[in-house]
Amino acid sequence: MRKHTLSALCLTLAALSPLASAHQQGDWIVRGGLTTVAPDESTSNIVAGGNDLGVALNIDNDTQLGLNVAYFITDKINIELLAATPFKHDVNFSVADPLGTGNQLGEVTHLPPTLTANYYFNDASSAFQPYIGAGINYTFIFDEEFTGANEDAGLSDLSLDNSFGLSAQVGMDYQIDTKWHVNASVRFIDIDTEATFKVGDAAGKVSDIEIDPWVYTISVGYTF
Repeated sequence: MRKHTLSALCLTLAALSPLASAHQQGDWIVRGGLTTVAPDESTSNIVAGGNDLGVALNIDNDTQLGLNVAYFITDKINIELLAATPFKHDVNFSVADPLGTGNQLGEVTHLPPTLTANYYFNDASSAFQPYIGAGINYTFIFDEEFTGANEDAGLSDLSLDNSFGLSAQVGMDYQIDTKWHVNASVRFIDIDTEATFKVGDAAGKVSDIEIDPWVYTISVGYTF
């Protein structure tokens, strides 16, 4: 009887043992899910033709497919690259209809690849794996354009500079088994840019746009 009981206990422990190695040095993780970029923006006022319009900008949120890959250089530290399908944001005036062309100024598209070093707090026997990280971001901004109404009003050649900045994040993995887990994370990314454009033949600009988004991700991951 004892032999059968011991055998049953060993089989039970063997069935549970996959969670005893949640992440190990040398593991690769690939995740896919939804990522929302929520700008916490502040801007200097729009200057057009040398005149300060006394109007700033607002930038709306966008959700896209989020992808990331991570490699564990130790059992507790990984290096993670965040990628995504391009984010597209409406850019709006901070007050309604300042130029008589509608509240929306235009839209911009960007990609914010971010490289992060993460530290995991719990040992590998825990299914719950919280972590904290810090890293760097380079944001590519492209496909900037005014709305048709603003182009008809004489605005053209909208251009925003790419941005380089720091990032920080907190997150967690929850192990389903040795291969699969669910993940949730929150990042803050420092994104600063400058916008230039034309009003007829006159130059215009917004000299300081601090987009500084919070980035929320929910995903499913697989360990190789």
